[in-house]
Amino acid sequence: MIAASRARTGSLALVLVAVAALAQDREEERFRRQREALVAQLASERWTGGEPVRNARVLEALRRVPRHRLVPPEQRPHAYEDRPLPIGYGQTISQPYVVARMTELLDPQPTDRVLEVGTGSGYQAAVLAELVAEVFTIEIVEPLGRQAEQRLRELGYANIHVRIGDGYLGWPEQAPFDAVIVTAAPDHIPEPLLEQLKPGGRMVIPVGARYQTQELLLITKGAKGPRDIRIQRVMPVIFVPLVRPGERP
Repeated sequence: MIAASRARTGSLALVLVAVAALAQDREEERFRRQREALVAQLASERWTGGEPVRNARVLEALRRVPRHRLVPPEQRPHAYEDRPLPIGYGQTISQPYVVARMTELLDPQPTDRVLEVGTGSGYQAAVLAELVAEVFTIEIVEPLGRQAEQRLRELGYANIHVRIGDGYLGWPEQAPFDAVIVTAAPDHIPEPLLEQLKPGGRMVIPVGARYQTQELLLITKGAKGPRDIRIQRVMPVIFVPLVRPGERP
């Protein structure tokens, strides 16, 4: 009798595990379809939300990165909507179009070493990690940085290195970088980031006043030092401010 009861209990447990696994598979398939639809939208010539994303490597990276795994659980139903989402601590994850456009402007190459300022949820770092050799990402809000580091590790991104600290100062020990991307807005272009960018390298950064419309800039560095730069104004954007130690986000 006891043995039969234990057998029934064991069988029920196996059934529950199988049901849970099936539900998870269905959820992942639903997210995959939503991700595919989002990528198709961003690449469409008929889309009116901005210039279409045309870089095939960037679009493929967006297909591979599970954005729903890099947002708070309560935001997962909205993960593949083209809009920013709150991630806590007064911060947001950028809308997918902005992530794709900034990545496309950066023109990442497979051998590149890229510095990211503003880890946030880790989504932009994950997209870059699909495209380059190494990503060095800095987050000043420690709980956010640690959460992102854990999620990225769980997703298997061994080529992403997370640091907690002042992103304005960059990561001089790992410089120079082939490219720099900044996902929070300072009111001017940080000199340390220009210094850590290789000649010929590219920086994508939003610049402007706090909580107002800023300009997304593409900066290309020349061979004569940090002041030898060419600036292209790309589009208006709104980002959270780039904060320094002691400042409120």
